[in-house]
Amino acid sequence: MSLIVFPAIDLKGGQVVRLAEGDMDRATVYGDDPAAQALLFASAGAQHLHVVDLDGSFAGHAVNAKAVEAIVEAFPGHVQLGGGIRNREAVERWFDLGVSRIVIGTAALKDPAFVKAAARDFPGGIVVAVDARDGFVATDGWAEKSDMAVIDLARRFEDAGVASLLFTDVGRDGLLKGCNIDATVDLARATDIPVIASGGVAGIADIRVLSLHADEGIEGVITGRALYDGRLDLKAALAVAQAAA
Repeated sequence: MSLIVFPAIDLKGGQVVRLAEGDMDRATVYGDDPAAQALLFASAGAQHLHVVDLDGSFAGHAVNAKAVEAIVEAFPGHVQLGGGIRNREAVERWFDLGVSRIVIGTAALKDPAFVKAAARDFPGGIVVAVDARDGFVATDGWAEKSDMAVIDLARRFEDAGVASLLFTDVGRDGLLKGCNIDATVDLARATDIPVIASGGVAGIADIRVLSLHADEGIEGVITGRALYDGRLDLKAALAVAQAAA
């Protein structure tokens, strides 16, 4: 299996943004046409996208629905969507609209039964977001830190049929510090569920190292700011990920 590279489109007020450490007050705007951005990524060869409704993460329901719908309509590949998806109706609505995978974070901690039922009914469609701050799970748009260890949350879903775990080191996200590869690989080794790395990708070196761990359970990597700032070339990242297969 080759590493999947997920270019990220984070939405705030209908615009494409990146946050620093998940802080809504530290947003950099990169564009006001999310669908056009999706097509740019597709033209570089991306077959997967990671889309986040940031406003939705804090509100607990879809806020940037129109922008997401435009992305899904425009992008020819698979769209993975997260942000404020906390009930069955929301899950079903997005699958009906053509989203390939749904990322659930806060609800995984607060309502695990809902997540397990969704994973059972939509095989391969549910991704559990494990957002970590100092080894513990962060919730509610990363504003809160829980008392649950990351590995405990991961193991809670091992037999539930979730497609993968999306592991983000919140302290590195949007800062270009480099991905927390050690913690990501440790999580992949400690659980049977494939892991997607996120948070802090700084350049091609992160892609290369993660691709070497694909056979240990690293399914993919999400990258945002490095692409938008020109530090990472998407075509090159896709080529490196493919070459390691």
